[in-house]
Amino acid sequence: MPDPTTTPVPNPPFSPTLTYDERLNLQKMDELDFVIFSNAEWARVGESHARNIRVHWPDGHFTDGLDRHVSDLQAMFAWAPDTHIKSHPFRVAKDSLTAVTGVMQGTFSRPMPDGNGGFIQPTGKKFSIHMATVGLWNRQHTMDEEFLFWDNLTFNQQLGLA
Repeated sequence: MPDPTTTPVPNPPFSPTLTYDERLNLQKMDELDFVIFSNAEWARVGESHARNIRVHWPDGHFTDGLDRHVSDLQAMFAWAPDTHIKSHPFRVAKDSLTAVTGVMQGTFSRPMPDGNGGFIQPTGKKFSIHMATVGLWNRQHTMDEEFLFWDNLTFNQQLGLA
C-alpha cells in the first residue's frame, strides 16, 4: 500500500465476518470522520459520542464530556478550517471496540490561539499526517471512550512550528 499521506488510498470493504453491531460502529466512525468532522458539523458529534465521553488526546491529556470535546474540535478548526479526513485505509472491529487509521489534512491558514491570550500567526503550510482512533462503544452505539493518536512532532514540523 502506498503512503496514504501522499497518495489517496480508498476505503477497503467491510469484512463480511463483522457482526451487525461491529459494522454499525465502523459505519458511524466513517460518518464521523468523513462527514461530521470534515464538514465541522459539531451539532452531530453526539451521533457517535456519549454525553459523558472521555477523550484521550495524542499529547497525553484527556477530557470528559461531549461539550468539552466539541469545543476542542472547534478550536482545531479555528486555525485550520479546511481540516478533513477522507479515508480509513485500515479499520477493524471486535465486539465493542473499533480502531481506524486515516490521514488528517488541512492548512494552517488562520491565527492559532497560543493558550496565553496571544496568537501564533499562520504559516500557510499544509499538513497531512497519519492518525488513528480507537473507540470503546456502548449498546446505544455511541463511544464512551475515544483514544486519538498522531505524531505531534511531525504535525508541528509540517505546520512550521518545530
